[in-house]
Amino acid sequence: MDDEPRQYENIMLYNGFVFLEVNDNDIHKVIQSYLVHNCYNQTLESFNECIGEKKPVIQLEDMEKRKRIYNLVLLEGNASKAIELTNEYVPGLLEQNEDLHFDLLGLCYVELVCSRKCDEALAFAQAKLTSFGKDPKHVQKIEDFITLLAYHEPDKSPMFHLVSSEHRQNIAHSLNRAILAHSELTSYSAMERVIQQTTVVKQYLSQEFGKDGHHQPFSLKDFLKS
Repeated sequence: MDDEPRQYENIMLYNGFVFLEVNDNDIHKVIQSYLVHNCYNQTLESFNECIGEKKPVIQLEDMEKRKRIYNLVLLEGNASKAIELTNEYVPGLLEQNEDLHFDLLGLCYVELVCSRKCDEALAFAQAKLTSFGKDPKHVQKIEDFITLLAYHEPDKSPMFHLVSSEHRQNIAHSLNRAILAHSELTSYSAMERVIQQTTVVKQYLSQEFGKDGHHQPFSLKDFLKS
């Protein structure tokens, strides 16, 4: 029996390679995945209204909780409250993720140092961080934390990365991914996975087409500009 021609309506051929054309529904799912992953609940609701779709209330509630925790870490500089809410919303998560727990406690310490509450910071380190010193991978970072106390302006010290917004953002992202994984949801949005896959494929094609000696390394940044 011949194949149904309709199966091949969305298939395209380009430079000898076969591509499957993406339909609107697939694009909608990628966008929704990104908005859910990053807790853009209001934008998600507006987007769903535009495409005539509704998301379960429980999913919106989960997004609100994750957004609250994420903002506490990234925007409000209140890692202590973020730990408290994480333990309330997702019991056991931090006990299962020792490195993440350590990083969050490190942020608590840094917040005290940057507030010039040096005595409190030292007491906090002794009470909360020293127990992690049994693991060699944490020893150097604990020493760096303590060294911050010697600098009146920690952001200008050799350990400035510990007080940087990039460091705080990385921890916020890691916590968000951990909460998603704990809820048996994907840790990375569909958009991130598509970009990762696109990068791998484009790098491969760039190498294949460049075997004649005119290989131009693939740049995701340049590709996004094109």
